[in-house]
Amino acid sequence: MIRMSISNKPLFISFEGIDGCGKSTQVKILLERLEQARIDSTLVREPGGTQLSEEIRDILLKVRDDTMAGRTESLLMTASRAQLTHEIIIPALEKRKFVIADRFSDSTLAYQGGGRNLNIKWLIELNNFATFGVSPDLTFFIDVTADEGIKRRSTIHPDRFEKAGYEFQEKVRNQYLKLVKLFPDRFITLDGMETPHEIHNQIWADIKKYIDNNEN
Repeated sequence: MIRMSISNKPLFISFEGIDGCGKSTQVKILLERLEQARIDSTLVREPGGTQLSEEIRDILLKVRDDTMAGRTESLLMTASRAQLTHEIIIPALEKRKFVIADRFSDSTLAYQGGGRNLNIKWLIELNNFATFGVSPDLTFFIDVTADEGIKRRSTIHPDRFEKAGYEFQEKVRNQYLKLVKLFPDRFITLDGMETPHEIHNQIWADIKKYIDNNEN
């Protein structure tokens, strides 16, 4: 078990992947594990997490007749993220809490960079501005194919991104695979076809390894 003393050290963990990969399930399991270990943690999700960010989320996810430009989408995403980082994430880290994010800045690089074909360097700079330079310590990318992600989604009312279709999801996944190579120091790839229990055990082992390596 993680030693209780490390609960005084903040840790920022993000979960990424295409729609239907199972990341939200892993977030839930991890939060329960942290609670059992009596480690104070804060959960955030994107887009959303604050009153203003949730209002932006409604705009982003709403299925609409008009077409939202890719740049508009990326600016709205990062606006939501800026408010979340300022209002929730930074204060939580300053209080030495663990922050668990169901999506963060890499989602913009994958969805708007890969899915909408926007320039990655520009998006990285935009993210840095929006997040006040805050970046996750660990990012777990749960990898499944676009076919598998679509198969798993059972929502009756898919949002605007879920309705974008197979080709869009495949482009997003391919961009995530590039991000793993671009940020190897913090990205950890997990096989989304394994059982939730197996995936969680790997996540827990990687968290303990990270803490052991950064204890001093």
